[in-house]
Amino acid sequence: MRRQTRPQGEAMRGRVAVMALVLGTVLGAGPALAQDSCPEFGAEDQLPVLLNPKLAPRTVLLCNRGYAVLHSGLAHEPLWAAEYLTRQDVEAAKRIGRSTTNFHEETRLPAGDGARLADYRGSGYDRGHQVPSGDASSLEAQEETFSLSNIVPQTPRLNQGIWAGVEMGVRALARRDGALYVVTGPLFEGQIQAIGQEVLVPSASWKAVYDPERNGAGAYVCTNTQAPSCTQMSVAALEARIGIDPFPGIAQSVKDRAMPLPEAMASPYGGRGRSEDQMEARLFRQLQKTLIREGWRVLRHVMENAQ
Repeated sequence: MRRQTRPQGEAMRGRVAVMALVLGTVLGAGPALAQDSCPEFGAEDQLPVLLNPKLAPRTVLLCNRGYAVLHSGLAHEPLWAAEYLTRQDVEAAKRIGRSTTNFHEETRLPAGDGARLADYRGSGYDRGHQVPSGDASSLEAQEETFSLSNIVPQTPRLNQGIWAGVEMGVRALARRDGALYVVTGPLFEGQIQAIGQEVLVPSASWKAVYDPERNGAGAYVCTNTQAPSCTQMSVAALEARIGIDPFPGIAQSVKDRAMPLPEAMASPYGGRGRSEDQMEARLFRQLQKTLIREGWRVLRHVMENAQ
């Protein structure tokens, strides 16, 4: 990703204030416009649902080869991007490698609703994928991940650091367990900033994971700062913060309990000569230890209840 400089000036701050007001107060201009139907990217064939009606205006559902995305014309970026990530997808993506770095503007959106390439120039922010290009199992699918409808502004330290570690950890989990449902999106809390023509800058990025093999779910929330950090939480706790239900088709009991996820490495590509295979091997070992701890916890709980 390109490192760029951040814009300054009173005019920008004024536009940011207006957009913050619009995003926080506008109500129900109708449901999301579904241009296509692609429920296969959602757990139990159900795509994410907006719980906060303030998010609904000017939203458009876009279906792609490898993912679905709900785009907001107010934020000029996605509210969520959903994918069904399999072991076969990850292995195919590794064989393909990075075939393109060409970001492009989304032509399926109403005029003025999508981000422009110019919005990111000189902004100081990276173009952060929601569905990673490293998850794409074909060249065509990889190209689609470079649409700006799949992109949010992220600090270089988040995008190139711990967020890459989150993406790698999720791929390792998919390889181990076979398949995952993954939903990713931006979080807007506190003072909202913008770049370009009102492309909102998230305060954090989140990624929710449902593992059918373990019948468990959990989420990462990573701060979009110059010193980013990630926390893990339950899907229910995530819902309360983002106003979106990423997995409306799964049981509430699964959402209420945080499934342990791989710990994200802060600088996954920092080691000299370290390959993704080596990093995934490390994550596999970490996951095995997590499962052993979880197994002992469940066993203790069963024994305590049996007394």
